[in-house]
Parts: sequence; structure tokens; C-alpha cells
Amino acid sequence: MTRQAKKWMLVAATAVLASSAYAQKAGDWVIGGGALLYAPQDSTTPLRFVSPVERELPGSGASVKNATTLGLNVHYFLTDNWAIEGVLGVPPKIKLDGAGTLAPLGELGSAKLYAPSVLGKYFFGNPDDKFRVSVGAGVTYSAFRSIRLSQGLQNTLGGALKLPPGASSTSASIDSKWAPVFNVGANYAIDKNWGVTFSVSYIPMKTNATLTTQAGGKTVAVSKTRVTLDPIVPFLYVTYKF
Repeated sequence: MTRQAKKWMLVAATAVLASSAYAQKAGDWVIGGGALLYAPQDSTTPLRFVSPVERELPGSGASVKNATTLGLNVHYFLTDNWAIEGVLGVPPKIKLDGAGTLAPLGELGSAKLYAPSVLGKYFFGNPDDKFRVSVGAGVTYSAFRSIRLSQGLQNTLGGALKLPPGASSTSASIDSKWAPVFNVGANYAIDKNWGVTFSVSYIPMKTNATLTTQAGGKTVAVSKTRVTLDPIVPFLYVTYKF
């Protein structure tokens, strides 16, 4: 074997060793953090009073605005191809704008969304590939906290009950929900520890909002609406492998 051939074999062996250092393989822990966008594909039913009498606010509706937050996740590789992922974002503030006959009110209210998720994921290709595509499915639990209603909406509800402005106050609750999560991602290894991933999740989810109006310390009306969220959730994050 010539000296030149040995040189090229050494270069090839070095390249192989270098590429294998990129591996995400069985037993590895990988953490990540980056920008997570919550983009609802939303719709709502008209707001309906259910107590003391049933009647609808004709043409009323609402639209849920997009929200961006810091997302954090961790993968544990069960095998070279299968991994479990946990995802948790800093709770974003979800804002609700009026639609239809409620559009002139602008913002109707806001809530903080807590939505941890657990997924099983399959990574295509080999552990030493720099670029790998993944698909996954799992479950999320969405809970809405710190719910606030705008004064404009409160006045509208009071007016619908023929109460003078400021004579009533309305609080709201939104049902917490379990929902499935479907995910696809593209993963690129920068070096043996660092990488970058872009993933997109889809979460089919519907929930109910209940508004309770009080006056003089007594409940005078209860109204409800059904909200379809069905968010698409893009997530761009940097990863670090231990």
C-alpha cells in the first residue's frame, strides 16, 4: 500500500469517526429550547345565555390570536430510532378578539395556557446521520388559568341583561382538555453535542367556556360558548446532547 493510499484511508477513517460523533443513539438524553408558536385554527359558536333563560347573542363570535413563547423539551432515546419526548413551554398569554357582532369590542379577554405534552417519536435513518427526519404522536393536557375578561365584554353582557354599566361583573372558566398531538420534525446535527430542530405539531382540540355574571352578590346569568382551537404549533429550537 502506497503512502498516498494510507493517507487517504486515514482521512476516510477520520471522517467516519467524526460523523459517528453526531449520533443520537440508544440511551442518549437530548435537551432543547427555542421559539414555540401557538397558532389556533379557531372557530366559536355564538355566545348563548343558558340561565336564567336560554337565548343567544345573535351573530356573536370570537377569534383566538397567535401567541409565541419559549419552548423547552427533552428526548430520551430508547433505541437508535425510537425516542420519548416531553415538551413544556413558558405559559403564553392567549388573547381573544371579538368577531361578528362582538368585533367592535376588540379584545374580549385573555388567559394563560399551560399545555405540557408527551410524545413517542421515530427518527428515520442511522444514528450517525447529520440530518434526520422524525414523526411522532402523543398527548397533551391543556389548562387555562388567569382568565381575564375585558370591561367592554362585561358591559355588553350586563347590557344584554338590561343592567346599568358597572352594576354587574362577569368571570369566566375554560374547561381543561386532554388532546392528541401529531408531530413531524427535521433535525440537523451541528457537531457532536449541538444541533437544531424544526418541528410542527397539530393538536385537534375543542373546549367550552362558561361565563358567570353576578350582580348584588348573586348570580344573575350564565352563558356559554364552544371554542374549536385545533392549533398548529411550529417549534424551532437548539438541542444539546449529553
